[in-house]
Amino acid sequence: MLRRLYEWMMEKAAHAHAERWLFLFSFMESSFFPIPPHPLLGLMCLARPDKALRYGMVCALASVLGGLFGYAIGFFAYETIGVTLLKTLGLWDSFPAAACYLREFGAEIILIKGATPIPFKLLTLTAGFIHMDLWTFIWASVLSRAFQFMLVGLLFWKFGPPIKSFIDKYLAWVTAGFLVLVVGGFIAFSMLAGGGAEKSDKCSNVVKMQEPASSI
Repeated sequence: MLRRLYEWMMEKAAHAHAERWLFLFSFMESSFFPIPPHPLLGLMCLARPDKALRYGMVCALASVLGGLFGYAIGFFAYETIGVTLLKTLGLWDSFPAAACYLREFGAEIILIKGATPIPFKLLTLTAGFIHMDLWTFIWASVLSRAFQFMLVGLLFWKFGPPIKSFIDKYLAWVTAGFLVLVVGGFIAFSMLAGGGAEKSDKCSNVVKMQEPASSI
């Protein structure tokens, strides 16, 4: 079944409109969509290694634009839309600590996130809610998203055919490795944004935020 799903996605990744879907998924994932664009990006790069860098740029650009949309939701519509999204996506409990760390460290948190698969949408919504400086949010998001997606594109551009052959042969192991990476990213974020004993004293006492006017 895994092999059939892989082959089906490879076929879709090489479709004439695959790039539009990649842009759409990347845009939505940065603000409200639960599924990350990484699997589609990887499959598209496997299907067309010669376009890997282009696909990475599309993903990065769409993700930053989607991040601005998430920022706008947090800034203008936290009570009506933001809270519902955070709860629906299972990010509500992490929101207060994320707000605290964004206020304490600003761009550093967004840049650190770029090296992990933790939810970017949590930071975009939160950044808008705390009224983070827009320019700081934009340049940090550009660097963060470009690092993550362009790295994928660069690797596939440089080593495309060998990577595809490796995945064709060891698909089950690659899938398991990706899942471990995602889980590891969530664990890293929980330690950074509220789950570890070494967090800052100020953010360690953050309580669940219920009112948009609350101070963290």
